[in-house]
Formats: sequence, C-alpha cells, structure tokens
Amino acid sequence: MLDNTCCFFGHRMINETEELKSKLNEIIEKLITNENVDTFLFGSKSRFNSLCLELVTKIKEKYPHIKRIYVRAEYPYISEDYKKYLLKSYEDTYYPEKIRGSGRAAYVERNYEMINQSRFCIVYYNEQPTLQTHKSGTELALKYAVKHKRYIVFA
Repeated sequence: MLDNTCCFFGHRMINETEELKSKLNEIIEKLITNENVDTFLFGSKSRFNSLCLELVTKIKEKYPHIKRIYVRAEYPYISEDYKKYLLKSYEDTYYPEKIRGSGRAAYVERNYEMINQSRFCIVYYNEQPTLQTHKSGTELALKYAVKHKRYIVFA
C-alpha cells in the first residue's frame, strides 16, 4: 500500500452539481496538503471518474508534482499511439497482470487493484434499494476498501 496514493471509484451516473465539484476539490486539496498525497489512480467507465480526472487536472496547475495514473481494465497491450493519447491526460498508465483472464469481472478486479495500491479512496456511492440480483461494482469496491481498512472519503 502506498501512503501517498488515492484512488477514485463511484457510480457510472452521478448527480453532478457545483456543490459536489466544490466538495471534491476541497477533499483532493486537503489530501495533497495535509496527507502528502501525490498520486491519484483512475479507472474508467463512470462519470465520477471523468469528473475527478477533470478536477485533479485543474488542481495539478497549482500542485504540478502530483501524478495521474490510469489503471486499465482492458487492453493489456496498447499501441504507442494509444499510449501517447492516454499520456495527454495522465502521467502514466498500466494494466494489472493479475486481472488478465478475469472476463466480465475485469472492472471489479481493476478497482480492487487500485484500492490495494491506495491509502485513500474517494467514493461516490448512493445506497438505493434495487431489484437487481447482483451488487453494483461500486458497492463491491466499497466493501473491499472497508475490509482492507482504507481511509474512505465520501463525495
């Protein structure tokens, strides 16, 4: 576990408000200034991840030493062109070897990898009664983060 690392996970669709953006900005800045967080791990496939990337990118103007890393759940091997494209938004990207062959669970396993590498998790989670028979990926990640005693901040 890296003491200076934070990951993000949350629902695909969010209620994106100025209040949420302001709260996230405050959380991220406090982690940088009070906890010396300098590395932020990002997944994909959710508006929450995209919003957090936008906010961290803006905050990076004030704290240029921070790093944004995209943890891929797809494409174990990528072309140089795709890597160049990703590195326009991130300082690095990688595909966790242990998720190879995990099929439909790749995104869940990727989230577990990000949690394993982080001390802090910023989470967007709305507990809603549902008729679904399966748990959401966000719920699974949250339970995993709690079980592994990560410092969780709710957005």
